[in-house]
Amino acid sequence: MSSREQILSGIRARRIRRADRPASYVAPTPQGDPVQRFADEVRSEHAEVHMLDSEAGIPAAIADILRAKNLPASVHLPDGSAFAGLPWGSLTVEQSAPGPDDAALARADFAIAETGTLAYLAQTGAPASWHFRAGLEIAVIRADAILPHLENVLTRVRARLPHTLNLVTGPSRTGDIEQTLELGAHGPKALAILIVRS
Repeated sequence: MSSREQILSGIRARRIRRADRPASYVAPTPQGDPVQRFADEVRSEHAEVHMLDSEAGIPAAIADILRAKNLPASVHLPDGSAFAGLPWGSLTVEQSAPGPDDAALARADFAIAETGTLAYLAQTGAPASWHFRAGLEIAVIRADAILPHLENVLTRVRARLPHTLNLVTGPSRTGDIEQTLELGAHGPKALAILIVRS
């Protein structure tokens, strides 16, 4: 028997025929208000948070964000976006892919309070690439979709797991360049999150 055959034979002899199934995950009891924890974590990741009473306030909030950043009064929406029917007023709505100098709007399906992370499920009206194109990403998340932990999100999406699940925590960044934090390395330089209470 060659050395190779001896090694493979030894591996086969030690192979586990049947492993015990791990215990089901039990999430720890949430501490405090998940919406407040999420907002605090988001701010610590160099992103801004705005609280809204309803989705009707989205256009005015976006207009304020764009004005504060001295950006054009224009926002990009993906084709089939649920926000297309909002009363946009003086804002120009572009239904084309945004560029690095543009603002784009997307709905986050869930958020993770523990880390300040947005969870985007790729689907019609929400392409997976949308979160990497714009210079300013504006995300909308419902307060009741902010969950304590990643495991809570995975439990919710298990039945309808999409082909892509993007997890976004703050604006894009890297520390590779001379050990200096650079924002906008692989996507948006800025992130604004609109939390809708109802």
